[in-house]
Amino acid sequence: MTIQRCRRFRPTQEKVSPPSPAFEVFLEAMVNRRIISNDFPYPCCQSSMLLNTKIGQYKWRRPQFSANNSPTSIDHLVFGIAGSSNTWGNKRWYVEAWWRPNITRGFLFLDRSPIEHLPWPSTSPPFRVSEENSRYKMYNKHAMPFAIRMVRVIEETFKVENDGVRWYVMADDDTVLFIDNLLEVLSRYDHRKYFYIGMNSESIVSNVINSFGMAFGGAGYALSYPLAKAVAKNMDLCIKRYPTVFGSDHILHSCIADLGISQTQEKGFHQIDLRGDISSFLSAHPQSPFLSLHHLDAVDPIFPTMNRFESVNHLMKAAKADQSRLLQQSICYYKQNKWTFSVSWGYSIQIYQKIFPPSVLYRPLQTFSPWKNGATPPYMFNTRGPTSDPCEAPHFLFFASIDETKMNNHIVTTYTSTSLPPRLPPCVSNSSRLTDNISKIHVLSPLKKHVGYGRRRECCDIVQVVGMDSMAIKFRDCMKDEIVA
Repeated sequence: MTIQRCRRFRPTQEKVSPPSPAFEVFLEAMVNRRIISNDFPYPCCQSSMLLNTKIGQYKWRRPQFSANNSPTSIDHLVFGIAGSSNTWGNKRWYVEAWWRPNITRGFLFLDRSPIEHLPWPSTSPPFRVSEENSRYKMYNKHAMPFAIRMVRVIEETFKVENDGVRWYVMADDDTVLFIDNLLEVLSRYDHRKYFYIGMNSESIVSNVINSFGMAFGGAGYALSYPLAKAVAKNMDLCIKRYPTVFGSDHILHSCIADLGISQTQEKGFHQIDLRGDISSFLSAHPQSPFLSLHHLDAVDPIFPTMNRFESVNHLMKAAKADQSRLLQQSICYYKQNKWTFSVSWGYSIQIYQKIFPPSVLYRPLQTFSPWKNGATPPYMFNTRGPTSDPCEAPHFLFFASIDETKMNNHIVTTYTSTSLPPRLPPCVSNSSRLTDNISKIHVLSPLKKHVGYGRRRECCDIVQVVGMDSMAIKFRDCMKDEIVA
């Protein structure tokens, strides 16, 4: 048998003769029998101008998608949240911090009827009790015994919500999502294609146990509609094929890999497989929209003078004003005193009594520890080790308030020192006065959202020194070819 190789189509300037009537009949029959699709190019070369257009037309036309080509909105997103009735009382405020009643679509899937939580509050997502899974008992050899119920959340979500959906966003009941940023990121991708968008763990050991190519569900991940549909259709086979992998996220990752799809990483998803004080980690966020937080019960409150509940709601005040800048890092200098300012918008400001280049400050100080020990180095990112040198340790200020009056086309956020005592003695070298004396900083940022691919980090200037205890910083677009130094 001779195998003919498919040769790439090369357009020419020659006039193409119209097809014969017999050939038109043949093509129409093939389309009707679905041997040739109206929606896809010729199955071999995928480049035939004739077969990819209507009969008798020879000019290439890009496919038109009227309804599907409209901008992606929050109505196109459906959220599937995996939870437990036993822990919902302690977890609900994580979800309620970002859930928008009567606006966001989706369901919370619980392991049993939440009798103790009735009447069900309108501030929570509508709940559904997960389907019974006893038929999979012989395939449940996972380290996480509830893995099968949780992996089926995507299947059950698809069954009940599939009209006008572009993206399915899956999360846990202790995941905090930032919907405006999520919407902006997902709008960059073609929802008609197969996308599995998420992020792996910050901890190397967690990735070894699961997979470096897996999107962690606590951080949240998004499946495009075609992929979610394929996963739901094949879920039964996937569960039976992977009875021993670690947990639900690993089952899903394996199933998606079998469909020929790899993870597309977005660095704004955060599993937070860390412990302790993550303020330095959040203060050096990568140049990517901030999308989620997880495992907040396992770390210190992100604002040191508040509890976890207060901390999340406080961060949401900044998120409500401008999610596009939330936690985005900008570096500026007060050269008169040789000070460096690292601003994490809406969260913190670090002041160093020494000039540091941005390349150093983009690496977080290691004030935290890994989720699990066992790897050296333990993290998927570079860190700066703890220092005993007070000239290299930052003076921290945290987000305190936001001015809703939007002064001079700017949003004004205010950051203040905590009442906690400093961890290191003050540094007196290379400074005319101590940064410990600064108790308040106002940051002016433009009203215009800072969004879009390929954008630089914003530059900032010290525009005002108010008395001896406060300062003002103004954000701006960096000038062409400007180096932050």
